[in-house]
Amino acid sequence: MQRRTLFAAVVTVVTAAVLFGASAASADAPVATYEVTVTNLTAGQSFTPPVVATHRASIDLFEVGSPASFEVQEIAENGRLDPMLSLVQGSKHVNDSAFVADGSAMPAPVVPASRSEALGLPSSQTFTLKSATGAKYLSWVSMLICTNDGFTGVDSLRLPNDVGESVTVGTQGYDTGSEINTEDFADIVPPCPLLSGVMSIDMGTDVTDPALAEGGVIHHHPGVAGGVDLTAIHDWTNPVATLRVERVG
Repeated sequence: MQRRTLFAAVVTVVTAAVLFGASAASADAPVATYEVTVTNLTAGQSFTPPVVATHRASIDLFEVGSPASFEVQEIAENGRLDPMLSLVQGSKHVNDSAFVADGSAMPAPVVPASRSEALGLPSSQTFTLKSATGAKYLSWVSMLICTNDGFTGVDSLRLPNDVGESVTVGTQGYDTGSEINTEDFADIVPPCPLLSGVMSIDMGTDVTDPALAEGGVIHHHPGVAGGVDLTAIHDWTNPVATLRVERVG
């Protein structure tokens, strides 16, 4: 089984994301600019770089009570962003997208404030996105890194209409229902121990294990039970994050 760090997996899609960032807008001329800020509220649970998109009402990135798409599973199980980036890049219903925060040269996890200084990583990230006529919604998906198949985000949040108007929402923890929650570092992406400060000799994995398939649907994550390796430090209370969207132009 091929094993790689989540950071290596993220780096492989940087070039594609840069190209995408230059061509993500639809043929419609951009008419609005939004500042989007994601903030981690947990004590010890980090998120993958957020995949954020503005889009029309005709698409959903995820829906509670329905099976997770392959793209959402790849984020929630393996921390792989490239399938979702390819999906939004190829959709005529998506107007703009980002996963590299403003002022950053590379994508980075969003870590708890308590771990930010020690890791040299941000606990809050801001993105600037465009939206053209008809693209009135914003969606976001990030993996909860120290889980088997957990994620957070929003689906189809209505964008503010007027310049200076903003909306702030708290986001929940979700479980794709696609992988058993073993809470074993061997079944979780490699950066978990480093990011949480709970060390392990397990290498971790960013490849789906068919033996752990669950066959369920997206539901609210029950949290960390304290299994083989995960502890209370990896748990959270909802909301796990805040999302603030302001129209700035």
